[in-house]
Amino acid sequence: MKKTYGIEVDCANCANLMEDAAKKTDGVENTAVNFMTQKMTVEFSDGADVKTVMKAVLKACKKIEPDCEIDF
Repeated sequence: MKKTYGIEVDCANCANLMEDAAKKTDGVENTAVNFMTQKMTVEFSDGADVKTVMKAVLKACKKIEPDCEIDF
């Protein structure tokens, strides 16, 4: 399953770092963060609990940019 979320990210470099961090999160098959549109697309593993995975993704992203927010 693939979903798109709004994300607050301050720079393109941070967007790339967040994308890499999200890809390493359990339950995520692939992800893309677009700094220009402030969107994050996440492709979830089969059977993954979307809310639980997104909480883990947000936690990983906050390690890079503490004021990051994801609308999920």
